[in-house]
Amino acid sequence: MWAAGWRRAAAGAGPRGHRAHSALAQLSGILEAELKGIQESGLWKNERVITSPQGSHVHVDGVSGGILNFCANNYLGLSSHPEVIQAGVQALKDFGAGLSSSRFICGTQTIHKNLEAKLARFHRREAAILFPSCFDANAGFFEALLTPEDAVLSDELNHASIIDGIRLCKAQKYRYRHLDMADLEVKLREAQKHRLRVVATDGVFSMDGDIAPLREICRIASRYGALVFVDECHATGFLGPTGRGTDELLGVMDQVTVINSTLGKALGGASGGYTTGPEALVSLLRQRARPYIFSNSLPPALIGCASKALDLLMGNNTLVQSMAAKTHRFRSKMQAAGFTISGADHPICPVMLGDARLASCVADDMLKRGIFVIAFSYPVVPRGKARIRVQISAVHSEEDIDHCVEAFVEVGRLHGVLP
Repeated sequence: MWAAGWRRAAAGAGPRGHRAHSALAQLSGILEAELKGIQESGLWKNERVITSPQGSHVHVDGVSGGILNFCANNYLGLSSHPEVIQAGVQALKDFGAGLSSSRFICGTQTIHKNLEAKLARFHRREAAILFPSCFDANAGFFEALLTPEDAVLSDELNHASIIDGIRLCKAQKYRYRHLDMADLEVKLREAQKHRLRVVATDGVFSMDGDIAPLREICRIASRYGALVFVDECHATGFLGPTGRGTDELLGVMDQVTVINSTLGKALGGASGGYTTGPEALVSLLRQRARPYIFSNSLPPALIGCASKALDLLMGNNTLVQSMAAKTHRFRSKMQAAGFTISGADHPICPVMLGDARLASCVADDMLKRGIFVIAFSYPVVPRGKARIRVQISAVHSEEDIDHCVEAFVEVGRLHGVLP
C-alpha cells in the first residue's frame, strides 16, 4: 500500500502530487515571464562559443575564419603562452589532477605554499592566501574580519563580489559616491565611533576603466585611522612600472593594508584568487574564511600555470611596458573618430552607447566584420549606460588595433552612432 501511494504521488496523483505539480507550474510561469522580460528589453546575454585556445585571435563556433578578440581579460596574453601551458602540464604530472579536499584537511601541497609566498613577495606584503576565485576571496575577507563593532565604507560602484562580501559581514555599512573623496571623508567622520574602519574600493572599476584615487583615499583613511582594502583584479600584472598594480602606479604600496586579486586575468587567465596583507590577518582567514575552509583547494595544473605566469612577469616587464602605448593608440583613434570612451589610460576601453539594444546590435555587426566584442547592459551596468567594453591585450598588434577601430567606425555609421 505504501509503495503504491508513493508511486501515485510521484506520478502526480493524489493531494501531494497535485500540490507538487501546482508548485512546479507556478515556478515555470514565473521563470517564463522573467525570461521573456529580459529578451523583450534587449538585455538577453548570449554565450558565444570559442572553439580554440584564448588569445588575440580565436575561432568562434558558427563564424568562419579567425576572429580578433577584443573582450578578454587576457591582459598580458599569457593564457596560451607555451611556457605557461607546459608548467601546467608538468604540475598535472607531478601533483595530479586535484586534491579532492579543502586546504586544511589534505588539500595543501608544496606548490600551493610556494605560490602564496611568491604572491606575497610580488605585492611586497607579509603573507598571502589562495581562494577558489577572487569572488570567494572577497566573500571570505569581510565576514571573517569584521564584527558589529566595526564599519566598512564602500565605493558605490564596487564590483559585485565586494558588495556581496560586505553583505555577508555584520559590520555597519557606509556607501560613498563613486570616487567622491569629500563624501568618503564625511562617511569616515560618521564612522569614528566604530572599532575598525575599512575603506573598500576597486583599484580599477572594470565597467568604466577608471582608476581609484588611492593617494587621496590613503591620505583620508590615515587621517581617520582607517584601513584600506583594494581589489586589484583589473590591475595586477600590468599597472605600475613593474605591473604590481594600482598601489604601485600611484606610489602607495606601503599604505594599502589588504589587496585581493585574481589569477584568472593577467596571471595566466585560468581561475583562482587570493588575499595578501599582514601575516596575522592571513592566519585569521585560514581559520575563519568560509570559502577557504569549505572549498576544494586549487588544482595543481592551475597553480603551475599561475606560478609560471608570475615568473614571466617578474623576469621581464616588456609586456607591461607595451600596454600603455597600445591602450593610447586605441583610445586616441576612437575618440578622434567621434566615439565616447569612458575611463582613462587603462586597457579597459568602454565604448559608451547608452541603449542596450543598440549596444547588442553593434556587437553583433562587429562580429560579422571579424571583431569579437561584447555588449554590457543592465544589470551589469546601470540602465541607460549600455556599452561595449573593449579590452586591449599586450599581444594585440598595431594592425589589430587599427582594424578594430575601422570596424567600429563602419558599424557606428551604420547604426547612426557616428555621422
